Amino acid sequence: MKLPQSSKNILTIIGASIALINLVLIVFLFVLTTFFIESGSYIGIFIYMVLPIFLIGGLLMIPLGMYREKKRIKKKATDQKDWAILDFNKPSVRNATIIFIIGSICLIVLSSIGSFEAFHLTESNEFCGKLCHEVMKPEYTAYQSSSHERVGCVKCHVGSGASWYVKSKMSGLYQVYSVLAKKYPKPIPTPIHDLRPARETCEQCHWPQKFYDRKHRNKKSYLADEENTEWNIHLQMKTSASTSALGQAEGIHWHINPDVKIEYISENYDREIIPWVKFTNLKTNETVIYQDEENNLTQEQRDTLELRTMDCLDCHNRPSHNYKAPQNFIDEYLSSGDISQKLPEIKMVAMEILGQDYPTTDSALSTIKNHVLEYYSSSYPELMDSAKTDVDKAILAIQSGFSQNIFPEMKVKWSAYPNHLGHMETLGCHRCHDDKHTAENGKVISRDCNLCHEILVQGKAGELEISNSLEPLEFKHPIEIDEAWKEMMCADCHSQLY
Repeated sequence: MKLPQSSKNILTIIGASIALINLVLIVFLFVLTTFFIESGSYIGIFIYMVLPIFLIGGLLMIPLGMYREKKRIKKKATDQKDWAILDFNKPSVRNATIIFIIGSICLIVLSSIGSFEAFHLTESNEFCGKLCHEVMKPEYTAYQSSSHERVGCVKCHVGSGASWYVKSKMSGLYQVYSVLAKKYPKPIPTPIHDLRPARETCEQCHWPQKFYDRKHRNKKSYLADEENTEWNIHLQMKTSASTSALGQAEGIHWHINPDVKIEYISENYDREIIPWVKFTNLKTNETVIYQDEENNLTQEQRDTLELRTMDCLDCHNRPSHNYKAPQNFIDEYLSSGDISQKLPEIKMVAMEILGQDYPTTDSALSTIKNHVLEYYSSSYPELMDSAKTDVDKAILAIQSGFSQNIFPEMKVKWSAYPNHLGHMETLGCHRCHDDKHTAENGKVISRDCNLCHEILVQGKAGELEISNSLEPLEFKHPIEIDEAWKEMMCADCHSQLY
């Protein structure tokens, strides 16, 4: 097969070699991952992003080399015409044209397939969670044990439509730079202020007008005493009205009632302190402004701070990346039997270890093991013979809880990312519902417990106090603290316990 004289130069030959080698590698890896091994995010990046760049680079070297060679030949032939003549009577011209057309068609087809696969790769959970392994490890780990585990990352973080896809990729370019240059903060600050509104993502599955039924929640807790005393509390969560026909006329989800608009101003980035709240009845246009009597914003401050309209994420701010407080995941392990309730003081021992800060995960896991073994060897040596299996099982459970909720390398744990769904370890609801936000007419945003839930059952196992169907129980604190629980916020103590 004859080719033009200009193709016989070192640059063109090198370019063709590079293109051919990368094409073979792409085809080989594609076949390998399609039929023989499971494809991961890293190998996908090579197939659809890295190798195609070298392939295209090699292809570009071919005409560049031919152009340079043609200029060299032209210098030797002074009678060379300015424009190339396509003479299809010449075999070399015909062959070059056929190769160009076939090669272009193949390149277009491969580019289309590669672009399609690259798009899906960048939309995959593995790409989001594993590519920047150290940075995204906390988020990806928490996501895998969340209720949204089967919902793709992009469904919430990007949503549908080309405009937000482009925005996310443009934002991603800076994130890639931050990771490569190690410019990212530890922990990564939240909330993400330019996140797509919940009504365009969350509400595509969670239809607000259908949040009707109230929920019954049973929670087991364990005291940090020798017997790991079990404490039960059954709550009826008032997510909506008592009668489904009333919809969102009352209850927790009243906050996103379509006839109601709640706006607020926070004086800090993380929206933990909310001194100003505005209620608007969209049917009657009635408005009420509540201000924290102990932290009253001036008009100048209000003008400079962000005015935000409340949506789902102001309460459900950790829907897929929730880091549980140690006391909560240890309670779960005690309830499931992964940690034996018969091990004396195991709750207290676990809290002592998990309340410390560690430089790395490995050092934490080692300390957990050594501390538990040393404690029971010195305080309860008989258990190291009779219940050694339970002790070892408890160690594994505590280590597992740590690995899933605390990430020293990124300085991530429950206190770094407060969960606003509740009011125990963090302020959550009490950011506004604190009896301090007062309107001019004297109304306050109440912190009455029965606004959001009613206690149906509470107490130690075997000594349960049960309400009748009409009157809820008054909360009884598991540890005797007199009336202090009425005067303080729950988080004032529970955020400091361990």
